[in-house]
Amino acid sequence: MDHLISPLSPTNRWWSEETTAVVTGANKGIGFAVVKRLLELGLTVVLTARNAENGIQAADSLRLTGFRNVHFCCLDISDPSSIAAFASWFRHNFGVLDILVNNAAVSFNAVGENLIKEPDTIIKTNFYGPKLLTEALLPLFRRSDSVSRILNMSSRLGTLNKLRSPSIRRILESEDLTNEQIDATVTQFLQDVKSGTWEKQGWPENWPDYAISKMALNAYSRVLARRYDGKKLSVNCLCPGFTRTSMTGGQGTHTADEAAATVAKLVLIPQEKLTSGKFYICLEPKKIIAKL
Repeated sequence: MDHLISPLSPTNRWWSEETTAVVTGANKGIGFAVVKRLLELGLTVVLTARNAENGIQAADSLRLTGFRNVHFCCLDISDPSSIAAFASWFRHNFGVLDILVNNAAVSFNAVGENLIKEPDTIIKTNFYGPKLLTEALLPLFRRSDSVSRILNMSSRLGTLNKLRSPSIRRILESEDLTNEQIDATVTQFLQDVKSGTWEKQGWPENWPDYAISKMALNAYSRVLARRYDGKKLSVNCLCPGFTRTSMTGGQGTHTADEAAATVAKLVLIPQEKLTSGKFYICLEPKKIIAKL
């Protein structure tokens, strides 16, 4: 079933300046726009970026426009040691976390191109990076009555109907799916790429390595949502739609600011309307549906 998401209302505002959000890959594009929108709504936000110079410049630009509750820390989600250092820095400086937006991702294909160029890098950055960061930060989530929130930025390319292999799809659709099965699926994809058999094995045809990285992230999100069911932590995914960013070469049907407004709605939903384990798809600005 599909569900529409209501707009934010000042009357059900549960957050404050004490509410802390972390946004990864946030020196430009959707990530930067999300940081800005959450600051506008009165939260404290940690902006992260792999490149320290770019991240500092992004945070400074927000401070210059009057946002004092923005903080920067360098974070390369493809590097486990960088993730560990960030988690330690965050624990020391903030102690508790309310919202995590896993936005950082890479792709090496242009729009309309379907080459597999650096599959290991894409899987490491787009799937294992968010997973390792989430696991490192899990002990720090506040998990109060307002419910802590994780939103993993995903893609429609990672929906299970893109899989042409019924056996792989059955594994990932299972209600009893485990992290071990997800890892094994990703490993199998990388092996099939190396052996040149990936097309015959029924993997996605469009942006295949990127699609698998997002498929794995969606699957991990479902497993994590089940693990924290009833424990005051919500985990969802969002496809922001075809957004004009550097990844799409500036092509798209809507802007990063419009995508950021959607992200803000999802991570700031009042707790009585909050879901978990959903995959949201932004069809167009102001129109969001949720797939079970």
